[in-house]
Amino acid sequence: MTSGIFDAYLRRLGVTAPAAPSAEGLFALQRAHLERVPYENIDIQLGRPPAIGPELSARRFADGRGGYCFHLNGAFAALLEHLGYEVTRHVGGVYEETGAQDVNGNHLALTVRVGGEAYLVDVGLGDGPYEPLPLREGEYEQGGFGYRLERLAGPLEGWSYYNPGSPFPLMNFRSAAAGMDEFEAEHLRLSTAEDSSFVRTLALLRRDAESIDLMRGRILTRIDPAKGPSDRELTGQEEFYEVIATVFGRELDDLTPADRTALWDRVSRAHEAWLTAQQG
Repeated sequence: MTSGIFDAYLRRLGVTAPAAPSAEGLFALQRAHLERVPYENIDIQLGRPPAIGPELSARRFADGRGGYCFHLNGAFAALLEHLGYEVTRHVGGVYEETGAQDVNGNHLALTVRVGGEAYLVDVGLGDGPYEPLPLREGEYEQGGFGYRLERLAGPLEGWSYYNPGSPFPLMNFRSAAAGMDEFEAEHLRLSTAEDSSFVRTLALLRRDAESIDLMRGRILTRIDPAKGPSDRELTGQEEFYEVIATVFGRELDDLTPADRTALWDRVSRAHEAWLTAQQG
């Protein structure tokens, strides 16, 4: 990857490249990434899932797009390495229940060692920590959100990350280092299979210091631990795209009028089916 791509990536983040790796610089980079590069699956919803090569993802981010964990953490790992950080990629797995002791491979996790300390670094969970977590067992609080890290129970060597307020409250990852090629098959499944949540439901997330913005289909939710969640139904196509552009910072210049109509129609059909199920 050329330095020009990394420069464009950093401009998207609004961050100047640190002179040398430091914990302070790492924290600033993660905060900026979560605020400015959304977790989103618009292209998957349109039937044209982007590949997960870090260079392609970095170019997409520089152009105002986002992605999901394989894109987000994949490109961020490459950026951090370019800046001199010691980065390790890990096969991970997110779960809807907290009892899992395996690693299903549907997540790419990162750890970074700097200043003699190892950190869990993740910009690909959507609703994960705003800043890196020390890779030590314990409970952590950031902006009213609570997290916990434990050694992975069972025969696998690894870690368990708990986020009690999340729809996916558990993420396990193996300690062993992984390469990007180990995520290709799962990316294909997640981005094309009819039963994949990425194919079934439009999702966008953005994290800041005190809250999380979440859009699932036509429901926009702001999650604030101090106030509780607040929901808003998006009732028109213009409002829908305005929210994507302003709340989530996702540029829309890659979407043709036909794309916009197709996505709105797809999301609206899913929304009506959801409403029907709720009433039943």
